[in-house]
Amino acid sequence: MLLEVTHLTVCYDKAMIINDLSMGVDREELVSLVGPNGAGKSTLLRAITGLVAWEREITRRSTHGDVIFEGEVSFGGERIDQIPAHAIVERGLIHCPERRRPFREMTVIDNLYAGAYLLKEKKEAHDNLEKVYQLFPVLKERAKQISGTLSGGEQQMLALGRALMSRPKMMCIDEPSTGLAPIFRRHVFEKIGEIRNLGITVLLVEQEVSTVFKMASRNYVLSSGKIIAEGTGEQLLQDEVLRKTYLGL
Repeated sequence: MLLEVTHLTVCYDKAMIINDLSMGVDREELVSLVGPNGAGKSTLLRAITGLVAWEREITRRSTHGDVIFEGEVSFGGERIDQIPAHAIVERGLIHCPERRRPFREMTVIDNLYAGAYLLKEKKEAHDNLEKVYQLFPVLKERAKQISGTLSGGEQQMLALGRALMSRPKMMCIDEPSTGLAPIFRRHVFEKIGEIRNLGITVLLVEQEVSTVFKMASRNYVLSSGKIIAEGTGEQLLQDEVLRKTYLGL
C-alpha cells in the first residue's frame, strides 16, 4: 500500500479523538472516509500529514493542554509519523484542508506558487502552473485577482490547484463541498475525479456520501474515532443500520 496507518491513537487533553485505528490506501486509489460530524475524520487527515505531531510539539513547549499521538503512519514504505510536516510534503503527501483556506490577501497566482515553495527549479514550478491551468482554466482567468474575492467554488479550485503545484503522489482532501452551491459541488467532484485519473492517489473526507460512493474504489466509515465498516459503496449501502445510523441515508 502507498499509505498505511497502524494502531493510531490521538488524544487532545483527556478527549480521545482517534482510537487504535488502522487503515490503508493503495497507489492510484480514490478512497473515501465518511461518518457523522465529530467522528474524527479531519483529525485523522491531520495526523496522517504531520499536523497533529506538530501540535504535540507546540504543547510540549507550553503549559496549555496536551496532545497524545501513538501508532505508526507509513507512506511509500517509509515511516513518516516521526518527521515534520514539511518533510512529509517533500515525499509527496499533501493535505488540502477543510474550508479551503487561501492566503486571502494574495493573488491567485501567488497562492499557487506558494504551493510550490519546496521545488528547487523555477521551470518545474512554471510547468506545474501550466498543468494546473489546464485542469482549472478559471484560475488562469483569475490569476491576478485577490484570492479573498473569489467565490467559494473558485476558492476550492484554488485550494486543489495549490496542492497540485508540488506534484503530489497523494492528496488528502478534507470536505471539499462544504458551503458550495450544487453546481459548484458537481464541478469540484468532477475535478477530483480528473485528479485521480492523473495517477494521483486520493483520500477524500466528505459528507456527500451518495456522490463519493460512486467515485471511490473503497470507503471507510468512521465513528467515535474507530473504523466501523469498510467496503465499496454498493456493499455499505446494503446495510440498513449503517445507512440510517452513520450515513444519514
